[in-house]
Amino acid sequence: MNRRIIAGVTALAAAGVMAVGGCSSKASQGAAPVSGASKAKVAANAPKVKIMVGGLSKQIYLPYMLAQQLGYYAKAGVNVSLVDEPAGGDATKNMIAGQVDGVGGFYDHNIALQALGKSSESVVSMLQIPGEVELCRSDLKGKVTSPADWKGRHLGITDTGSSTDFLTQYLSTKNGVSPSTETRVGVGAGSTFIAAMKQKAIDCGMTTEPTVSQVLSDKTGFILLDMRTAAGSRAALGGTYPATSLYMTTAYVTSHKDVVQKLVNAYVATLKWIQAHNGSQIADVMPADYYAGVGKPAYAKALDSEKGIFNPTGIMPPDGPKTCLAVQQAFNDTVKGKTIDLTKTYTNEFVTAASPLS
Repeated sequence: MNRRIIAGVTALAAAGVMAVGGCSSKASQGAAPVSGASKAKVAANAPKVKIMVGGLSKQIYLPYMLAQQLGYYAKAGVNVSLVDEPAGGDATKNMIAGQVDGVGGFYDHNIALQALGKSSESVVSMLQIPGEVELCRSDLKGKVTSPADWKGRHLGITDTGSSTDFLTQYLSTKNGVSPSTETRVGVGAGSTFIAAMKQKAIDCGMTTEPTVSQVLSDKTGFILLDMRTAAGSRAALGGTYPATSLYMTTAYVTSHKDVVQKLVNAYVATLKWIQAHNGSQIADVMPADYYAGVGKPAYAKALDSEKGIFNPTGIMPPDGPKTCLAVQQAFNDTVKGKTIDLTKTYTNEFVTAASPLS
């Protein structure tokens, strides 16, 4: 039986939000613009850019809000409106529809878009590795020991078409399980993910920090696969897998080079700032509701433990696009058999030209 991804389970999980406590910030409760706490003033004539991020409160997307908190958008001379959308696939659709100018999401979406005849590109690479973790319910320890045990299971993903959906299907295929024999369930992240696991709506699920720390803290689940380290990512995916990036349609990049450069200047500065500060210092800058669920010390500890996921330069890892393509071609019928020109899915032009912020 070919099982399709279930939509709407998030509503079930949401019923348990009050019971488990939320880690999602106000920024993660709907696709609404987010205002930052930074007092930096944006010039009245600064170009306006709307960026939709696939889960603003996730640590893998930290640079977007951090750049705002540090006042780097204002210093770079660009007026950025951050919009939260828990699923990267939906954010991509909004970009193609012209509802937003860019997406904070996984680079791999650019490969899938090219296979569909759409042209988009990453303009700055923020994560060298996915930072994703596959968690399984504690009562399944010893019963689920690898993705080879996923047949017939309910697997949590962010949503249909998200990178967690892509990676889950790949891991299933790699381990001899057809994705058609499992049920992938869109449960978002944070409180909705945790509620789905507590209510046994999912057996295992892919998520990131700070959700991981919350699940482990009360022993709701255990780690099956850990892609917060280079070694873990290579073992699971076969190579370097660049994840978070800012990507935009090629048409926008070509016609707004000055704006894109300002954005990249802000993000390159933010990536450098991350490398020069520890988890506690970073947490001090972030909005309090970003770590409300897990607690500030645990949030900071998680940042310290996975700091290596962040790209210190913004340059696309040379072998990364090939790994992403191999993953896509292993399971994605849209990409299989298609000739993909990887050089058109990203550019280092703006990163190499980035200038320091004054």
